[in-house]
Amino acid sequence: MSTSLINTKLQPFNATAYHNGDFVELTEKDVLGKWSIFFFYPAD
Repeated sequence: MSTSLINTKLQPFNATAYHNGDFVELTEKDVLGKWSIFFFYPAD
């Protein structure tokens, strides 16, 4: 069973993301005030 996290306050984080062909560092400050979807896919 999954739990909805809609309207849940985003906790501070730091992650590496792949964006426009490059790896970039991403924090919660980069997405404040924007619609965002986060998902995790572990490496195979």
